[in-house]
Amino acid sequence: MNRVLAIANPDSAPIRRVVSRAGEEGLVINMTYGRKIEGVIFLDSGHIVLAPSRPEEIVERLRSQRGADST
Repeated sequence: MNRVLAIANPDSAPIRRVVSRAGEEGLVINMTYGRKIEGVIFLDSGHIVLAPSRPEEIVERLRSQRGADST
């Protein structure tokens, strides 16, 4: 959670280009299990995570986890 730099929608051409380049360098982690890519998570290590959840859902999960960690 602390390593997340950004969460984006995969539909724009610039995001697709970044994901493509990262894939060529072996920095893409595909967590979709064959489902449609709904969100792209950029990590501070340079890795990019492809997720089957929309960016809004990912942000909400991170927020709820952060709240649970502080209690």
